[in-house]
Amino acid sequence: MKLLEEKVLAEGIAVSENILKVDSFINHQIDPDLMKAIGEDFAGHFKEHGITKVATIESSGIAPAMMTALALQVPLLVLKKSPSKVLNENMYQTIVTSYTKGISYELTLATHLISDQDHVLIIDDFLANGEAATGAVRLIRKAHATIAGIGILIEKTFQPGRTKLEEQGFYIYSQVRISKLGKDVIELVK
Repeated sequence: MKLLEEKVLAEGIAVSENILKVDSFINHQIDPDLMKAIGEDFAGHFKEHGITKVATIESSGIAPAMMTALALQVPLLVLKKSPSKVLNENMYQTIVTSYTKGISYELTLATHLISDQDHVLIIDDFLANGEAATGAVRLIRKAHATIAGIGILIEKTFQPGRTKLEEQGFYIYSQVRISKLGKDVIELVK
């Protein structure tokens, strides 16, 4: 997606070979016009996939996922990061390890919000190792719902996430694909 590519190149801050800060337009401060365009792009790309719900993991994925759900006219599911140590019988739960933060967290979804009739589009801000998306898939599959596809704002193609997800049979659409990161270096896939 050209608009997001331009924003990443103009305002993204490459901290290292693994870390790209996009806090001025995706997560700490959100550009509403950009989010609207992102949502419309995802909706246009996935419109023929029979999507009944859009899902994302809190919190950076909420804005683009909400705009996607709005454009598709379907509900948005927010998969919650829960610190709870007690299992709740009304929640689907799984453990996810965050590559960026180097921590594990419990991911939850209320059982009454999803069913085996749902065909879900997962939206995530970054794809690196694929752990977050894999955790979202596990949670949605606990309800016996199906995965329509996975929409990613920014993919780090030099990390194994896409391969890991495609080997499981998932269709991935990334709006921006980065081939190389380094201190002050951002190179896009050509």
